[in-house]
Amino acid sequence: MTSENPDDRWPTRRTDDVLSETIDALSASADDALTKAAGEGLPDPAAAIAWVERARRLVLMQRDISALRSEIPALAQRLHEILGTLTLPDGIRADGVVDAFLPRLPAIRSMLAGDTEAAFEGDPASRSFGEIVVSYPSLKALSTYRIAHELTGLGVPILPRMMSEHAHSGTGIDIHPGACIGHRLFIDHGTGIVIGETCEIGDNVRIYQGVTLGATSPRRGQSLRGVKRHPTIEDDVTIYANVTVLGGDTVIGRGSVIGGNVWLTESVPPESVVIADPLKQLVRQRKGSADSDPLQLKWDI
Repeated sequence: MTSENPDDRWPTRRTDDVLSETIDALSASADDALTKAAGEGLPDPAAAIAWVERARRLVLMQRDISALRSEIPALAQRLHEILGTLTLPDGIRADGVVDAFLPRLPAIRSMLAGDTEAAFEGDPASRSFGEIVVSYPSLKALSTYRIAHELTGLGVPILPRMMSEHAHSGTGIDIHPGACIGHRLFIDHGTGIVIGETCEIGDNVRIYQGVTLGATSPRRGQSLRGVKRHPTIEDDVTIYANVTVLGGDTVIGRGSVIGGNVWLTESVPPESVVIADPLKQLVRQRKGSADSDPLQLKWDI
């Protein structure tokens, strides 16, 4: 049995000094962005996620009146507690937010019912409304957005963005809670979709995967706060995969169809069809038979 070497003991006296110095340095006041963030209030991410998931389940699935009589007060109480961890803007109180938010739940449900119907009508692969409610990433993203959007309109900071980023991480669909989205939006597949803060989307719009409704890159972003930077998509527009539409002055006119891989920074009149100039495809016959080809395919043309 070997005796313990005093030099191998941990923590050492020097370690205690290092720990103390590190703690003092991290706790020292500073005027950097992270210190300012802490002063604004940082809700517990797990609590925020749990609340929005509870709210989503309630508006999408719960109809039993006895369950609602217990669920609604619990949802309200938890929201009030989370708001208490935030520094709310002047004139906004947690109880006022809760009292204004609750009556909006029926309207949120109505909007989501329309989104569900649009998905069922627009996707031949859908077999039932229930399938859409429990499995479509688009409805998860839209239900989170519609709840977060109401809180944004009530002046709640930080929390709506936490909610939207939770949906983004789980679906690949990034919808800023400040965007204005009309009735019956159908997002098909959805991976890679970005809808910016000042984007306006009308009714009965269809959007496919990889679409960006964004802004041109600013050199000084804060100077454009509150300015419309993202496009307007009017009613009955279809935007196919991997389209990029940029700019606050860009308007896609009612009833237009935007084909895949289009890049737009200018407005499009109503009832337009926009397609990208297709790339030339090079085709050659592979030499030799499948049996004689190497295991790794050669892609040179």
